[in-house]
Amino acid sequence: GLIGAVDRQMISDVPLGAFLSGGIDSSLIVALMQQKSVAPIKTFTVGFENNSFNEAPYARAVAKHLGTDHSEIIVTNKEARAVIPNLPYFYDEPFADSSQIPTYLICKAAREQVTVSLSGDGGDELFGGYNRYVFAPKIWNNIEKMPMSLRKSLGVLLSAVPISYWDWFGGKIGGKLAVSHPGDKVQKIISALQEVDSIDDFYQSLISSWSLKKGEYPTSNAILFDPNNEFLQNLNLDPATRMMGYDLQGYLPDDILCKVDRASMSCSLETRAPFLDPDVLSVCARMPLSMKIRNGQGKWVLRQLLFKHVPKELIERPKTGFSIPLGDWLRGPLREWANDLLSQNLQEIDNLIDHSSVIEVWKEHLSGKRDWSQKLWVILMFQAWRAVQE
Repeated sequence: GLIGAVDRQMISDVPLGAFLSGGIDSSLIVALMQQKSVAPIKTFTVGFENNSFNEAPYARAVAKHLGTDHSEIIVTNKEARAVIPNLPYFYDEPFADSSQIPTYLICKAAREQVTVSLSGDGGDELFGGYNRYVFAPKIWNNIEKMPMSLRKSLGVLLSAVPISYWDWFGGKIGGKLAVSHPGDKVQKIISALQEVDSIDDFYQSLISSWSLKKGEYPTSNAILFDPNNEFLQNLNLDPATRMMGYDLQGYLPDDILCKVDRASMSCSLETRAPFLDPDVLSVCARMPLSMKIRNGQGKWVLRQLLFKHVPKELIERPKTGFSIPLGDWLRGPLREWANDLLSQNLQEIDNLIDHSSVIEVWKEHLSGKRDWSQKLWVILMFQAWRAVQE
């Protein structure tokens, strides 16, 4: 199915290439493209001068092994920040996934050489690639029978543990589920378990930037997806598969695909996603969960396919995501810009945003105690979009 999808999507009468992060999804797509092509496929990676956010060396190693015509674009923090004023024009709506910045930069670089680019989008949602599909069901199975009163008491105790300890502990254990800012993510899980009574609500809380507790969410409408979706509920799916279903209906089209589409169209670049070919979706829907998540790790079947083309040691590493050092930027070079947008009287916007909650989070972020960049980016992108409408 996937080989056929790649073959079909490589049909083009204009120059064609592919995005390559060096991760499982993009590496597999590129490997299949290179297998079909008689000439080296053009591949593109964007890297940052801040090495902790730089995937370029991994992509370079995969490209070298596969023999692609690889372009590595290393951008400075200043160049990346220069994109921000244009985001409201590129997206035409409040859109707050900060990886929109590196996505635009790689699309812009690719467009200098090709007109069409294939991507690995959809692999995570279809084949269980996100860490949350692995840890959320495990956590919920251990906690669901615990009385809410006991959960809250435990939450109070765990919340008292300093963020710095969780960061240290997360760095020590490392492994397959290693993540950035583990302390903030642990605190988010602790908070979520004190306010939800089903795994569906738990999942919604995990993927929400702001707490779903009544009175704490800064907007009047916190519904990101319908946790009582009758279609998904009636299928009687296991929790991990149901989470993938929610993401296929919400996160994938509303965030990932929207992000790539608007960024690429702003550069006149066409993007294609072989994982979302109907044949691939059909095969994936019939696959048992054990072919997706096995031994605490997602995308098992994709790994087996990829390792036929690329050595395991070039691929196996903690999932990092497509991120930028936004938290540091907001405390430094973006501080004045952010402060201007957050200082406007948000309460005048039809009471849509609770100004006091936002300012409290902003002050805590500036203090360095927490990294609230994701929460703040939601408000900042809304305010930046609103500014260009006036």
